[in-house]
Order: sequence, then structure tokens, then C-alpha cells
Amino acid sequence: MRKHLLSIDDLSVDDMDTIFATAAEMHDVQRREVKKLPALRGRTIINLFFEDSTRTRSSFEIAGKWLSADTINITGKGSSASKGESLRDTVLTITAMGVDALVMRHAASGSALQVSQWVDASVINAGDGTHEHPSQALLDAYTLRRTLGTLEGKRVLLVGDLTHSRVFRSNVKCLTRLGAEVTVVAPPTLMPSGVDTWSREAGFATSYDLDEALPKADAVMMLRVQRERMSGGFFPSAREYTVGYGLTRDRLAVLGPDVPICHPGPMNRGLEIAADAADAAQSLVLDQVSSGLAVRMSILYHLLAGEGA
Repeated sequence: MRKHLLSIDDLSVDDMDTIFATAAEMHDVQRREVKKLPALRGRTIINLFFEDSTRTRSSFEIAGKWLSADTINITGKGSSASKGESLRDTVLTITAMGVDALVMRHAASGSALQVSQWVDASVINAGDGTHEHPSQALLDAYTLRRTLGTLEGKRVLLVGDLTHSRVFRSNVKCLTRLGAEVTVVAPPTLMPSGVDTWSREAGFATSYDLDEALPKADAVMMLRVQRERMSGGFFPSAREYTVGYGLTRDRLAVLGPDVPICHPGPMNRGLEIAADAADAAQSLVLDQVSSGLAVRMSILYHLLAGEGA
């Protein structure tokens, strides 16, 4: 692997397979009574989050601690950024303390790449605006592979607010490279501009009709409606969105009992996913959380442990 993880583009298929193989070993650590490995003893990791997070920030924190690294959390609201300090000054100040890695989330697309050019520490992109969220895509693919056995030839639906979703962008790259047949489904107002050209180049399909695509799916991933990024009306009402694009109780009945349901979280229950679907036996929502910890342990290990560790 390279020094940074900024995008799925940074990884080859072999790199992904290596991350998944190590993640499978890290998964076993979760079942131990003493959940500690000495691999990153003496390393310091900063979780620098300028946007809210529960799953990503806490899993990176636990991953670092279980690998024996010193892990510190800094939020935008609790840093000098809230006093007007620039992003450049903030990251240079932090890395001047000799840290080994920055796990960063920021509202600006491309911010992780920019920071990686300013600092010597490894930078892991934990979400940059609407651009990418590579560790989320890796954990989603890892979860689906554990459930389905392989992604080769599997038909995966990504449904929801694609315009504002960094998870969608990373997942399309990750899943297609691993052999999945990806179809993205959204209302016209939430389908990204230029998606037709991109879909032809990247090898995925687009659809505006969930009911047509759903019966053919081997796996379904519902994506959150990101109201905090919306200005203006992208759909007339929450009810109309649910009727057209939500995974409702009726649509759940269309899916086979073995078709996994994913959601990167947090979920808007009753909007993009019904409680029946979120809590169904085939739901992998909590498996994604567990897998996320294992995959992020693997990412930190491969970036920071060094050759021969």
C-alpha cells in the first residue's frame, strides 16, 4: 500500500484482497477477552473530524487502541478552527507534535488530498465532502463478500441520494473492481450530473425505477437522504420519496430472504428504509459496523506497521 488512503483509486485489487485478508484476522480479535495487539505500539494517530460522526470516528479510535497506538480525537468545534484558524495551520500544528497518522473528515471535497501534500504523516480520508469515503466502501465490500462468498457477477443495487453521497462514489469504484454488477437507483433530482458518461466509462448501470431493479438484485444498499447538504427541494415530500425510492415493507417482501440489505448509517428510519427492513434477519447493518472495525484495523496496520511487521 501507499503512504496514504485518500481514494479507492489508491488501491489495486490485490491491495484490497490484502486488506480483507488481514481484516479477517482482525475480526477474530473482537471475540477475544483481551482485545489488544502490539502492532502499532509507539505510534500516534489523530482523528481530526470537522463533521459529525459516530461509526467512523469511534471505529478508527477503537482500531488504533486495539493495535496499541496512542489515539487522540479532535473535532472542528473543539479546535482552533472554530476561532478562524485555517485548515493548513491546524494540520501543520498537529503534525508538528510528531504524529504518525491523521484520520480526517472535512466538508470540502479534495481536502484530504490537499492535507496529504502539506504534511509528512500518513493521511486517511474518512470522508471529504461529497467526494469519497474509501474505508466505508472497503468495509461494505468486505461485509458483502463474507455474506455472499464472492462479489464476482453479483448484482448490487445502490439506492438513494446519490448526488450528495461520497459512499456511493467510493462504492461504485470498489464494487465494480471486485467484479460486481452495480446498478445505481435514484430520482432524477438526486442522480449526479454527468453520471451517464461516468457509468459508461466505469461499467455500472443507472435506473430511475426501483421496483424494476429490485427483483433482480443479489444485494441492496440503501443510502441516507442527506438533508444537511441540501439547499432547495430535491423531492416534494418525505412521503413521496419513500413511496418512490424507500425500502418499504412491501418492497422487502419482493426481496428473497437471502438478499442482504446494507446501509452505511446513520439511517433515516421511515424515509429511505422501513424499520421492518432495517431490523430484518437479512439486514447487515450491524455486521457493517463490526466489519468496519476490522477493516479499519487492517488499514492502520498496513499503513503504519512497516515492512516485516
